[in-house]
Amino acid sequence: VQLQASGGGLVQPGGSLRLSCAASGSIFSINTMGWYRRAPGKERESVAAISAGGRTTYADSVRGRFTISRDNAKNTVYLQMNNLRPEDTAVYYCNAGVLSPGSTSYKGYWGQGTQVTVSS
Repeated sequence: VQLQASGGGLVQPGGSLRLSCAASGSIFSINTMGWYRRAPGKERESVAAISAGGRTTYADSVRGRFTISRDNAKNTVYLQMNNLRPEDTAVYYCNAGVLSPGSTSYKGYWGQGTQVTVSS
C-alpha cells in the first residue's frame, strides 16, 4: 500500500491550498484517513481526520479554516486550506488505516509528506 500526497507549495498569508493524498495497492477497505503536520522544531500534530462514514475532527488551530474530505471510490483524502497563516508552515503528512485482502486488522500507512510554506 502506498500513499501519494501532493498539492503543497508556497502561498502568501491569507491564501489557499488544496492537498490531496491517494492510496493505492492492496486495499480492501480504508477506515479513518487524516492529515498531520510537523513544523520546524516542533512535534508532529494531528490536523484533521475523517472516518469512512464522513465524520470529521479538526485541531482547534485550523477549525473553520481547513476542510477535510474524501472520495471513497478513489481512495483519496483532501485537505482544503483557506486563510493560511505563517504558523501553518510545515510538512504535511497523510495517514490512512487500510485493510488489505486476507488481513484481519487495519494497518496504518503514511504518505511521504508535502511542504506547505506560508510567507509573504
